[in-house]
Amino acid sequence: MNEEIIKSVKNLPPLPETALKVHQACANPLGGVAELTKVIEQDPMLTANLLKAANSPLYGFAREIKTLSQAISLFGFATVRGFAIASAARNAIAPNLSPYGVSAELFVELCQLQNALMVRWYGIFDRAKLEELSPASFLFSMGRLVMANEIVKQNQVKEFKDLARQNGFESAERTLLDASYQEVSAEIFTRWRFERTLIDAIRYSEDPSLARSGALLQARALRVVQIAVEFPSGVNENSLAHAVKTAADYKMPAQALENVAKTFINRISDRNLETRR
Repeated sequence: MNEEIIKSVKNLPPLPETALKVHQACANPLGGVAELTKVIEQDPMLTANLLKAANSPLYGFAREIKTLSQAISLFGFATVRGFAIASAARNAIAPNLSPYGVSAELFVELCQLQNALMVRWYGIFDRAKLEELSPASFLFSMGRLVMANEIVKQNQVKEFKDLARQNGFESAERTLLDASYQEVSAEIFTRWRFERTLIDAIRYSEDPSLARSGALLQARALRVVQIAVEFPSGVNENSLAHAVKTAADYKMPAQALENVAKTFINRISDRNLETRR
């Protein structure tokens, strides 16, 4: 990995206090929605983002969500944890996303798309796995925040954009920075001392065949979601069809994903995301 990328990750500040408190509240077996609500209420921006997401079409909640405690109850602790950590990461890294030609708002919505698809897919047949997969699906793109800043710092924005136009963002990242965004994301969460399974799932989601057995299923699930939600255009019929085929190849519940995908494509389109670029 590019030495400057490694240095940037090592120089990241500790995880902010609110994110730490959310993490601790979610991990407390004796804690509940009331305790977590008190923690999150201390962060008005996170509170607003959770309520906004709860009332978006992404998660398909049937009624208007008016209170933070309602949103937490419906999302579940794992998803709320992902929101909190993603918000903290963006604030800690303060990215300049110009190399990718996207706004901060679009980047956030793409992360939410990834998470919503994972929650609605895995929530059908194995909700227990969402304890790891829900936050991981929210966080696996965070490496791009560090990469974007490094590309700007090295005055390589034009070169990066030219490479991306020719071969896509993942190839351009590997060419200029000698790393994948999944690897950089894994380094960020290693720096912040997250659990090993989540880190390995993110690290090997680029190529799940390299994952250890304990993280293989999670890495495969993340890869399926990465294929379904293209960066930066979002979800479309072709990307979802490719994701369903990949799930079938992995011997994962492809039919469940296809059923969710049909609902998803009716609610969300890449054009909706394009308006936020």
